[in-house]
Amino acid sequence: MTLRGIDFGPIFCASGAQGFFGEGYLHHRLFRPFGCDFTGCTFVAKTTTLPPNEGNMPMGYDGITPRDVFPRCIRVNFRKGVILNAVGLSGPGAEPLFETGWWQARTKPFFISFMSVKKSAEERTGELERFVKLFARYLPRFRAPVGLQINYSCPNVGLDPYLLVDEAKSGLQIASALRIPLMPKFSILARTAAVIEISQSPHCDAICVSNTIPYGKLPERIDWKGLFGSDVSPFADLGFGWGGLSGKPLLDLVAEWVLKASSVGLNKPINAGGGILSRKDVSYMRYGARVSSVFIGSVATLRPWRVKGIIKRAHELF
Repeated sequence: MTLRGIDFGPIFCASGAQGFFGEGYLHHRLFRPFGCDFTGCTFVAKTTTLPPNEGNMPMGYDGITPRDVFPRCIRVNFRKGVILNAVGLSGPGAEPLFETGWWQARTKPFFISFMSVKKSAEERTGELERFVKLFARYLPRFRAPVGLQINYSCPNVGLDPYLLVDEAKSGLQIASALRIPLMPKFSILARTAAVIEISQSPHCDAICVSNTIPYGKLPERIDWKGLFGSDVSPFADLGFGWGGLSGKPLLDLVAEWVLKASSVGLNKPINAGGGILSRKDVSYMRYGARVSSVFIGSVATLRPWRVKGIIKRAHELF
């Protein structure tokens, strides 16, 4: 996928799949000899907020990696190919991340991801403006081309992703001051008509879809009780919220959403992901949904030995 003359490649990692800087997680390192290798996959940083955000996942002494090997805010069902997470954008905030200099030192095109978790639209707009000014201060030091993914779809921060869509057009206008590729990220719960209108902004370079699906949504398509034993989220009693689903059930849902949106006027490049757990899933998403690139995330936990082959397949198809 080429945006503003920059080749970002045919396959991205999902935001957060490799952490803030590509450091990854323990199981990635354990499975690297067996195929958990992200080489050839465009890096997308874990979504950061502007100030520090505690979220639901305690961070280690370095402030950027999880404290626990098995965080309580993540549930995995390997057999059924699903992950439920309620991480909630835990992190140290944007300025400490910029101050490390690690983003600036990267040598291949990549994306930084940002989201405001403030309660009101006015506060979120103000925070995005401040983030853009902060980013602009550091931007001249970047060695590689960089884009900005603006997250309007995280279901774990106490905000309604359905309503956040309405802020995307003004958000793109604000972020356009950076003069870098801009890619808003949505859930498939977003109205296609609204996303098409947003995509028509001159500041929108591409669309990313989909983020996780909030627990309990689309019950006619997702068997929540079959996946987790109850119609009530396993996080409900832990104070984490209900969490968001990633993995196998999303593949058909994302492909259908993209196909519908494309058929009624969405003509900007689409970076689509969700449920890509095998090489054949890349083929399905590529031809069934007419996307410009794909992204992977949950496969690195559910089927880590397949990562290298999936990346190779994406490069063959696009």
